[in-house]
Amino acid sequence: MNQLKNNTALWGRILIVLFLLFLTFSFAMFQGGFVSWFIFYMSLPFIGYSVLLALYPLQKIKVSREIHTAQVRKGGDFSATVTVYRENPFPLLYTVLSEQTHSPSLNKIIVNQPPKMIVPGFRKSYSWTYTLENMPRGEHVLEGVRLEISDFFGWVKKTRLLPIQQTILVYPNTVEIAYRPIESRYDHGSMAAPFTLVKDTTMASGVRDYQPGDRVSWIHWKSYARTQTLRTKEFEDRQSQDLFLLDDRRASEKFELQVELVASILRSVVHANSSLAYLSIGQKRNYFPVVQTEEHLQRLMYHLAKVQSDLDKPVDQAVGRELQQMNTSSLLYVTSCLSVEMVHSIQRNAKNLSNCMCLVVVSKGETLREEDEQVHQFARSKGFVVKRVSPENFATVFTEVSR
Repeated sequence: MNQLKNNTALWGRILIVLFLLFLTFSFAMFQGGFVSWFIFYMSLPFIGYSVLLALYPLQKIKVSREIHTAQVRKGGDFSATVTVYRENPFPLLYTVLSEQTHSPSLNKIIVNQPPKMIVPGFRKSYSWTYTLENMPRGEHVLEGVRLEISDFFGWVKKTRLLPIQQTILVYPNTVEIAYRPIESRYDHGSMAAPFTLVKDTTMASGVRDYQPGDRVSWIHWKSYARTQTLRTKEFEDRQSQDLFLLDDRRASEKFELQVELVASILRSVVHANSSLAYLSIGQKRNYFPVVQTEEHLQRLMYHLAKVQSDLDKPVDQAVGRELQQMNTSSLLYVTSCLSVEMVHSIQRNAKNLSNCMCLVVVSKGETLREEDEQVHQFARSKGFVVKRVSPENFATVFTEVSR
């Protein structure tokens, strides 16, 4: 439909140009004299160029795009170079290039940026380097480059979308967070973590032969007094507890802040050599049972780059079955609005839960409403730790709670 519309408009412009040619020629024939024929011969090159431009094939023009920024964070800059190639060195005058995308958030940035106008002349290839600032988080698909050419006076204009599809992933921003486990216990528990955080030197579990590098304070001196052989005390390895991270994707003005907080928490846990399970609740449940390595983290960052606020029902109704299947005792719940129904759902469905921390994301300077304060107090009365976090204190989420 658009192609038919463009072709109709093009032929309409050609008819107008031919009418101008006929008009100037008729004027010269009937008027006669130097001035009238001068006008005709002066307009003839422009009219001839317009007709030739209308017949110029845009289908043979090719385009390539080179992306300079391999990874983009929210609010960062995206840079690329578009190169146009053509076989026929037909002289082109006003050529306008612009990127085309179906992403609404990215399209707002592209529309506000003025398109690039180039005068290629006889050149068979020419380039355009551009930068998009303040990129929004998400998965954005660049559909192609829109090429528009025009003659001297805009009598004839031709437009074509040169398809070259590429995907831009804009990842959420992250903040350095000093991770502290919500709870610790010894490795004889049923859910000991696979890594050691610290040795508790107040509880010896046995002795072994001395090895070079053992601390002097670990030597079992009573055994040495009896056998004259150096022996070293062995201690219980104190290990962190596996964590279950839950967040909801309800529509909220603070959803972007919520995504940044979740990304920062995941990054801090992995970099602390810890592990956790992660569940993101929306129209589709995205569950990651083990998050421990950089590979797991990259997969999650890909998910957080694309995720949208698409939860279309109360979170307590959407998460009940997952909480029943949760086999960890520490829950970290990130939300923009804590509800009484969600508190009841956690209590009712998470049978083995011993620790629950609720992080409620708020905007900078946002005041707490009275009804929200009542919900927070209710959750605290049930043994939950409730903390309101804003962007300026993301980094101290775990350390302040520990204190």
